[in-house]
Amino acid sequence: MSRIRFFCPALLVAAAGAHAQTTDAPAAPAFTANVALTSQYVSRGFRQTWGKPAIQGGVDWTHPDGWSAGTWMSSVSDRFIEGGTVEWDLYAGFAGTVGDVGYGAQVYYYRYPGAKLQYSQTNYDYGEIVATLGYKWFSAKYWLTYTPDYFGYNSSSLGIGQDLHSRGSGYLDLNGTFDVAGGTTLLVHYGQERVRNFAAYSFRDARIALSKLFAGGWAVTGALTRGWGRTDVYDRYTTGALDSGGRPAISNPLRPTFLVSLARTF
Repeated sequence: MSRIRFFCPALLVAAAGAHAQTTDAPAAPAFTANVALTSQYVSRGFRQTWGKPAIQGGVDWTHPDGWSAGTWMSSVSDRFIEGGTVEWDLYAGFAGTVGDVGYGAQVYYYRYPGAKLQYSQTNYDYGEIVATLGYKWFSAKYWLTYTPDYFGYNSSSLGIGQDLHSRGSGYLDLNGTFDVAGGTTLLVHYGQERVRNFAAYSFRDARIALSKLFAGGWAVTGALTRGWGRTDVYDRYTTGALDSGGRPAISNPLRPTFLVSLARTF
């Protein structure tokens, strides 16, 4: 359930910037790598690491014509994703600019090796396509699930209906990015997920983050996140993993969270 990473490579910005370059000699495709340590991994308002730190990293390729591809990984908790320890994202797409307007489209596929809902034998793997439109400090994205299920949501895993799946679920992702001063950036985010055929599992989330860039590709970010969903669905979330007392570990993964990350891009 990635998509709003605590640290993520700015693929759209990088590709759009490269696409806008005009030089006498064509620019060569570029590879970059990133690594981050974060006090928690929160995606779309969900605490993916159950309150614990995460290690993250990825590699990206961008072409001067606007094409890009990459991969990214993060540690996750088996208390949030049953049997899971890693999220692995694969993605590719295109981005460009027309004046102050940026646009782009990407295809994502999310893998959770070894993770599975045991009682229904459903895995969490799924894919999304995303369309992006931006103007100066504002950007809007829409993520659409193209695989049969979104994050394993179907009749077997949720016990709702008969042979229902969640293909066509969508996430509206609105972001404002503002330069504050001295290499500091403020991000304000609002998101809303509509889970097709399973409206009770839909949710909303918000994030406010401050990031400071330093020489050598280093960045420090602090963020406050919050999610909202039906209390009868998310307030006592559990995968069946046990806590230190041998009881099922129960939490609300959408509760307000403050987190800090240290990241570097190479």
